[in-house]
Amino acid sequence: MGDLIQQLGQNIWAVYLDTAIWLLFGLIAAGLVKAYVPEDAMKRWLGGSGFSAVGRAALFGAPVPLCSCSVLPAAIGLHRAGASKEATVSFLISTPETSIDSVAVTYALMGPVMAIYRPVSALVSAIVTGMMVAFVKDEDIKQSTHTVDINKDDGSCSAESDVSSCCSSADSEQSTCCESSLKHENDGKLKRALRYAATDLLDDISSWMAFGIVFAGIMMTLIPDGWLAQWGQGLTAMLVMLLVGIPMYICAVASTPVAAGLLVAGVSPGAVLVFLLVGPATNIAGIMLVKKELGNRVTMIYLAGISIVSLVMGLLLEWGLSSFSLQIDTSLLHQHNFMPYELSLAGAILLLALIIPKIRNTLIPFFSK
Repeated sequence: MGDLIQQLGQNIWAVYLDTAIWLLFGLIAAGLVKAYVPEDAMKRWLGGSGFSAVGRAALFGAPVPLCSCSVLPAAIGLHRAGASKEATVSFLISTPETSIDSVAVTYALMGPVMAIYRPVSALVSAIVTGMMVAFVKDEDIKQSTHTVDINKDDGSCSAESDVSSCCSSADSEQSTCCESSLKHENDGKLKRALRYAATDLLDDISSWMAFGIVFAGIMMTLIPDGWLAQWGQGLTAMLVMLLVGIPMYICAVASTPVAAGLLVAGVSPGAVLVFLLVGPATNIAGIMLVKKELGNRVTMIYLAGISIVSLVMGLLLEWGLSSFSLQIDTSLLHQHNFMPYELSLAGAILLLALIIPKIRNTLIPFFSK
């Protein structure tokens, strides 16, 4: 029993260590979006409805190197900045399912077929699910009651309208005022972005993120090695991967060597693809945060869309490999961390400091000076 508890603690710490730095990146990205991207521009890019908004969000999110943990605050930040519900869901799916770094690792471990098919499947999943969400009426969405005005006017000639007025003159004194005011405005926006990320947004997601990390550690401890491989081939294997992958907490890059190991162990490529799609795109914390931000109906469609499309794409992959005599290459390398340990540890310590109010309150004045 003592060994089991020790292993559980080690697994929870390992998940947190791998997660913390990426979560900080996502928080900072969300804060920067909130501070620097005007709401009208966000609504123009990712707002509206229909295929164009969903497609833009999917393409915008696909190459971004944010994993299943860091995409959550970024997606919530986009939604609160004016992105439509379907665009938010599309971004929330396409971003963690694939990225430039995960495609490179996929090519290295599983060859060109999977390296091409995986991001294509991710885009299809994001677009189809986003279009499904588009049919949910706006009044059905559970809007967040926690809003923050981080573009508040800080004083003379610091608001955008004041700066615009100040800079409209060609007078040299006005020009000097313009340069000073723009610098003051940019500095103020950066500080407010960091405050928003480290306080309001982190407070909104920290409890569910902690739950997801602990749950992932429990799964890692209790699921025996090789248990997944016994299911082997076909739709049954895909359904097992679906059930395991939905609550699992794993990013696209980290899931790739695991998937390559499953291929070597005898799991079919279609089932492995399902794992690669649903594992990074969903987890317990993400599901709860989507429910909180977008409501029950959007959450149900979000899960249904990912599940259905993943199964369909997995079956199509099996059919294509058989019909065209293609093969998924497996050149399994030793699994290793893609982030230096020192950087991961620093991120874990900083995130823990920000979560604990007494410590954070001593750090926030630094951001607001």
